[in-house]
Amino acid sequence: MGFWYNFRGHLGTILHHKKLVRRYCFRAGLYKQGIMHDWSKYSPVEFFNGVRFYQGGVKSPNHKERAKRGYSSAWLHHKGRNRHHYEYWIDFTTDASLGLQGMPMPTRYILEMFCDRVAASRNYNKDSYDDSFPLKYYEKNKSHYLLHPQTKELLERLLNMLAEEGEEKTFQYIRREIHWKDSPKH
Repeated sequence: MGFWYNFRGHLGTILHHKKLVRRYCFRAGLYKQGIMHDWSKYSPVEFFNGVRFYQGGVKSPNHKERAKRGYSSAWLHHKGRNRHHYEYWIDFTTDASLGLQGMPMPTRYILEMFCDRVAASRNYNKDSYDDSFPLKYYEKNKSHYLLHPQTKELLERLLNMLAEEGEEKTFQYIRREIHWKDSPKH
């Protein structure tokens, strides 16, 4: 396919994803994050690599760039600018013998990460999506995640609740029980 096909397709995928994340963030009470989510996707390194490695809107272009180059420059740029990715929070601990570890994420970013995962699963799976998809994707990949235990616990609780009880109950729980406003601002 040609450049313009990929351009329109990639832009459409981004816009649809951002619309879904915005809807979920608003349901969680994260209005600013819903509006600001993933703005870096419009930067040249992310956008034009997304166009170049576009995969029909069914898989992230980062996978194809990584397969071709051995790394994804778009992903490296993205994760370093978006606090809702756990990779943003990986650092050395004060005990250097432990190496790299997941640092605690502020609750607001864990919630945005949850919304992002639900939206991505819905975006890439389209009509076949069901509420178990985000959990299945997480379970398939979690062995290599460097998550702080508190981050992991909340993310897994929400993904399991979504799979078992559905969107409505999960977002009610977030609005009523998760006190993200008290988390430190970063």
